[in-house]
Amino acid sequence: MDILIITVLIIAAALLLLVELFLVPGISLAGLGALACIVYANYYAFVHLGTAGGFITLLISAIVCIGALVWFMRSKTLDRLALKKEVDWKVNPTGNERMSERRVRVGDTGISVTRLAQIGSAEFNGNVVEVRSIDGFVDEKTPVVVRRINDGIIMVEKLEIVKE
Repeated sequence: MDILIITVLIIAAALLLLVELFLVPGISLAGLGALACIVYANYYAFVHLGTAGGFITLLISAIVCIGALVWFMRSKTLDRLALKKEVDWKVNPTGNERMSERRVRVGDTGISVTRLAQIGSAEFNGNVVEVRSIDGFVDEKTPVVVRRINDGIIMVEKLEIVKE
């Protein structure tokens, strides 16, 4: 009966270890459960089977956990879980700006759609584009003017309205 309890605990620890490493990100209940199972299996073996039985159980539990890890990594199961899609786009395409940014020219005026905390969105000529503020924070729905465009980054500043 003692060997059955130890065997079940070691198998549970190996399964929970695999769940922890490959299915659940971070430290979770699966990892803590695996640790608890393996520690208790070895403790139980040392108490009920003696020192020789404890060391044999310690060796077997290490072999089972490492073996399960190697087996799972070599199996096709890991290939079925893996993400195979390649990212083939860039944030700022090399060469030209995006189409909506081509329609915006230096000197155009528009309205900030979002609060520009250095970066935000503004609307120019009916196009909402991402912009960067030159002079710090700009509240939403504030008139802005395009001062320069570098590598697809539209630099704007607040439009000062002169009252007569």
